[in-house]
Amino acid sequence: MPDQPTYTGNPNSHPPSSFSTNLSGTCLCGSILVTIKDDSLFDSPNGRGHLCHCANCRKVAGSYVSSNLAIEKEKVEIWDQKGTLKEYEDWATGSGKCVVRKFCGNCGPIASYAQASPDKVILKMGIFPRIPKPEAESFALHRHDWQGTHEGVAQFEIARGGKKLGE
Repeated sequence: MPDQPTYTGNPNSHPPSSFSTNLSGTCLCGSILVTIKDDSLFDSPNGRGHLCHCANCRKVAGSYVSSNLAIEKEKVEIWDQKGTLKEYEDWATGSGKCVVRKFCGNCGPIASYAQASPDKVILKMGIFPRIPKPEAESFALHRHDWQGTHEGVAQFEIARGGKKLGE
């Protein structure tokens, strides 16, 4: 009988206090390293993360929702250690403005840069060992009926900061 696999990636094995000044993560193959330099990722009572239900983010995430963090560009460092970082210009957006999607050419999504928010980078949180609690959901109108809700998380019908669901 083959050995049982060793399961990795349990976020509970990484206390939020271990990320008091920064948070680093890699893509699946380890070629791309991303570091967020921010001392309040896990301190905000309302959370800092963002869940997006738009079709494009779902496709990039390969899931029913994308777990993101929109953060100031100057707080993020991305190292392409093996030359695998690629990009795709996504013009099929609700705003009609380009979203440049960066990804590892070997294994998957890393970050997005939206023309609508030129001072921010949108990081795909699945590459990190721990994910900050979400503070908001965008494109909540696109949620599946079977999805649960997250208490205290603002739900915007479409764009974050726009009309809230149920208003």
